[in-house]
Amino acid sequence: MSSHPRRSTSKTSKSSKSSKPSKTSQTSKNPRGTASRPLSGFRLTEALIAGWRPLQRLDVDGFALLRSRGVTRRANSAVALDAPSSQDGLAAAIDRVESLYEMSGETPVFRVLDLHGPERLDDVLRERGYRRDGDSELLTTALGRRRGDVPHPSAEIRTGALDEGWFEAAWQLAPREGEQARRTVHDILAGTPAVQVLLRADGAPDAAPVAVGRAALAPVGKETVAVLNMIAVDPAHRRQGLGRALSRTLLALAAVQGASRALLEVERDNGAARALYRQLGFDRLGGYHYRARSSSVSER
Repeated sequence: MSSHPRRSTSKTSKSSKSSKPSKTSQTSKNPRGTASRPLSGFRLTEALIAGWRPLQRLDVDGFALLRSRGVTRRANSAVALDAPSSQDGLAAAIDRVESLYEMSGETPVFRVLDLHGPERLDDVLRERGYRRDGDSELLTTALGRRRGDVPHPSAEIRTGALDEGWFEAAWQLAPREGEQARRTVHDILAGTPAVQVLLRADGAPDAAPVAVGRAALAPVGKETVAVLNMIAVDPAHRRQGLGRALSRTLLALAAVQGASRALLEVERDNGAARALYRQLGFDRLGGYHYRARSSSVSER
């Protein structure tokens, strides 16, 4: 298991100086602005992993066991890739994943996608005493010229490697608890090149940041998927259209960088965010939830 290294370069610009589409961009590959293949199964799972890349990954018996110092469940859970579908094979695979968790003194956690099997995984985990939590939806939209997305005129844009100034603003707007949280989130974000956008109050260059967002550029087969995350708006500046402006900027720039579609995760009880993304043309692709073994369940 190994950490993913940071990319070596980044670029900083205002949206008015953003790069022109390259020959490998989505608009040249696909002038109609539609993604070519449905994002599902193994490809969907790999896109989700790449969009929030864990510090360590171990593939075992058809599961990807993700670890990142215990910070965020997305980067600290087991997710099925091509896990066995037979009853005995699936049970043996889960047993092995559990044993690896136990060796490290951690509680086993699985992320269960409704679009990707094995079909009995959720039932088996429930029968073993795993509790369900964190129900979320996966939303997607095709990128391209037909969408009409344009960057916000005062957006500050970074592309490529994690930009330290952007990360500082993102951490101020969306901190996480825990002794190692800041360092771990930093290292997770450094694992995948991304479009990073920052908006300041009233668009003034010397004003404080009030909104940030990121679109990780995840290679999936022959296409690039823009996985949106770390979107945060200062509570004092909400209901001013900043979330919409930020999202449209990310979508426009991700398309310029060659992404053919965008993907994001939103908690099912976050009605405001779900409504915003539906207005931006996102459709529900599927959902997922977590299964964590209860502390009352005896060790196997």
